[in-house]
Amino acid sequence: MCTVCGCGDDEHGHEHHGKNTRQVSVETDLLAQNDAHAQNNRAWFERERVLALNLVSSPGSGKTSLLTATIERLRDRLPLAVIEGDQQTSRDAVRIRQAGVPAVQINTGKGCHLDAHRVGHACEDLEPPKGGILFIENVGNLVCPAAFDLGEAFRVVVLSVTEGDDKPFKYPDMFQTSRVMIVNKLDLLPHVDFDLDACIEQARRLNPEMEVFQLSARTGQGMEAWVQWLEDRCSGPGDVSEGQELEALRQRVAELESRLQQAGLMKS
Repeated sequence: MCTVCGCGDDEHGHEHHGKNTRQVSVETDLLAQNDAHAQNNRAWFERERVLALNLVSSPGSGKTSLLTATIERLRDRLPLAVIEGDQQTSRDAVRIRQAGVPAVQINTGKGCHLDAHRVGHACEDLEPPKGGILFIENVGNLVCPAAFDLGEAFRVVVLSVTEGDDKPFKYPDMFQTSRVMIVNKLDLLPHVDFDLDACIEQARRLNPEMEVFQLSARTGQGMEAWVQWLEDRCSGPGDVSEGQELEALRQRVAELESRLQQAGLMKS
């Protein structure tokens, strides 16, 4: 579903030309609805102490390879789960499961990004572990996903050295809204024309608080710093008091009742 008109179906029955007023109205409504779902997701993640990360990039940056390399280093230390977003196929979810971590696949069809509503439903099926990390691998696209909050704690943009060092200035919205940038495929740096310092400088001009990791998911170079950053921000399983469990259940019941009321299936 795109932010231009809100369309995601094969036949949406209108043209874009000359429809500026309608486009703005639909986009505003669409983003407002998404933000509401994102707030629900974020509240749930915080209650369950789930560290949710939204991984975004252009196609071919190595997000899935980065995930499998990260899983290999963390699966025996922290509970992990993955939501995979692609237009078609479940290949990436299969790769993640083969790496030993539960995964749910979301196929967006004509859609070019994940949205908070779909992520919320995926979490109901996946049941991310308390005190663990939920990796959300978004559809490969540096444009549309920038506008859609999923409720994540951190948006992580992945850039490979084979893509060109001017990506931050070409896609400023994505880099302005991301908290972390990972420069991947560092092992290929000697073989490509990529100015690493210029790329990082562009990203930090757009977002001075951007944290940057330089690594190679294939060789393992630089992976430990990334893994340590994740561990430092994850609470871990830990012990939760009975009172905390009951409060979380009360909040979950209230959230479900609100959804039923919105759907007209329950009277207020």
